[in-house]
Amino acid sequence: MALRPGQPAPQFTLVSSDKKEVSLSDFKGKKVILHFFPFAFTGVCTKQLCEMRDNFGYYNGLNAEILAISVDSPATLAKFKEVNNYQFTLLSDFNKEVSPKYDAFYEVFGMGLKGVSKRAAFVIDEEQNIVYAEVLENAGELPDFNAIAEAVK
Repeated sequence: MALRPGQPAPQFTLVSSDKKEVSLSDFKGKKVILHFFPFAFTGVCTKQLCEMRDNFGYYNGLNAEILAISVDSPATLAKFKEVNNYQFTLLSDFNKEVSPKYDAFYEVFGMGLKGVSKRAAFVIDEEQNIVYAEVLENAGELPDFNAIAEAVK
């Protein structure tokens, strides 16, 4: 039961890499680009977030906030953010409550690891409705950054 454009975005509150609670509702009135990724410090995940880092100014200029979510701990995400100089918020779905709501969740991932975020991207409008949704089954693929940029415009 995949989320589709036009549907309200599932609400959530998670702990950030700065150990602060962050809720989706905090960003009402702004666009939100929501990225889910399997693990910090892995090749494709780093590439996914570095793409957003390198285009941060573009999104910032469009009244858009970038949030990135994985099942990593806040401490791991803090180190990942520091090492890669990400200017946006990284959120820990350590308890695996939010990824399933967005259908961005592997029950079982490679190596028998259970409960891992799928690579996914969502664009949420100022009223907190989904305007773009992409969930990738193959963790080796990247989201369509051009489509994300178009959806934000």
